[in-house]
Amino acid sequence: MSKDTGASPTKLAALVAPGDRIGYEGVWRTVKATTTDIGAMGGLFVRITWEEGGTERFRAGDELVTERAKA
Repeated sequence: MSKDTGASPTKLAALVAPGDRIGYEGVWRTVKATTTDIGAMGGLFVRITWEEGGTERFRAGDELVTERAKA
């Protein structure tokens, strides 16, 4: 966990915004942008673009360990 953000990790269900950090695949990544998407079977997904490069898609109900961006 990063100590410079001033926030403790929180589990959120796809309620992320640009600047938030997500613990994913063993590292903290920063959210650059988010969009929603409908899956082939009709489920809602959130697509996250990372500041570090690349994207990932999560089900809207997935719990993600996050650090909120400073206001």
